[in-house]
Amino acid sequence: MTDDLHTRAVVADTHNDLLCSVASREPDQWVGYFRDRWLPQLRDGGVDLQILPVFIDDPYRPEGALRRTLRMIEAGHRIAEGNADAVSLCLDGADIDRTIAEGRIALVLALEGMPGIAEDVELLETVHRLGVRVGSIAHFGRSAFGDGSGEDAAGSRLTRPGVRAVAEMERIGMLFDVSHLGSGGVDHVLELATRPVMATHSSARALFDHHRNLTDAQVAGIAATGGVICVNFFAPYLHESEYTLDTLVDHFEHLVSVAGVEHVGMGPDFVEEVIADTTPPCCVQDTIEGVPAGRYLPGLEGPEGLPLVTAALRGRGWDEADILAVLGGNVQRLLRAELGVRGDARPA
Repeated sequence: MTDDLHTRAVVADTHNDLLCSVASREPDQWVGYFRDRWLPQLRDGGVDLQILPVFIDDPYRPEGALRRTLRMIEAGHRIAEGNADAVSLCLDGADIDRTIAEGRIALVLALEGMPGIAEDVELLETVHRLGVRVGSIAHFGRSAFGDGSGEDAAGSRLTRPGVRAVAEMERIGMLFDVSHLGSGGVDHVLELATRPVMATHSSARALFDHHRNLTDAQVAGIAATGGVICVNFFAPYLHESEYTLDTLVDHFEHLVSVAGVEHVGMGPDFVEEVIADTTPPCCVQDTIEGVPAGRYLPGLEGPEGLPLVTAALRGRGWDEADILAVLGGNVQRLLRAELGVRGDARPA
């Protein structure tokens, strides 16, 4: 039975790769597959706000990256149009607030890594016209904009196109996501940013020294912009071997201690089903960037497990107001203020 507090909360998940699963099917199956497979999970988890990243896997890079990007954006539009009784694709904060008030799930499109953009910064305006409102500029490896976290040994900052991308995203009202960006790149973004920055799925490096996590200085820097750091639930990024709810809550509590409770959210990154759904039977994926695949927090393999997080925070003695903030209130507040708001339209 779902906790009443979880039911009352606005629950925001800032990273679910379900579009990868949807777009791997034929277009005439997209709407029905989302309704039959993913919508029940989101409802069981109490999800009210879902950011949907467009992630382009290796087989599509570089030649097919733009086509795949457009296919996944189209899939996002079609699942929203074909399930309009249950979800809505949102372009700004007012859209999100209205959709949630109507009892539907607010969907927001994001780009993860942007291989389809390469160094053509002007295409950010194009994808913004198509409904994309959040973006990160690198994944594990190198991109035209900067190095991903897997290249931290290079110690690199953003490229010239990367610097231009930060400014362009701020101009058009696309939230900048530092998750997956290399450590030097994150620091560079925080030097440049004049608007709030997000980390859609990153945890605390102070608790587990993995390159996908953020240092305390970076966490504090994101909070200083007015942004939100959303905890990644992927077990091998949280601890070397203790894959438990307690370990997850440790990351929540550490981030709150550094950033303040108003700057922490949830970015679960539920990958188990997506990996199983998109990896051919001939090629079982044993590792993800050097860490074991197939290891997940018990009960949190998918969105339906999200009420467990509320229960675990309650068990640690968190105040209801703080739980509501971290479950989704902080992300909703940030998106209400920033999503789709062009830089030249903001009050001075």
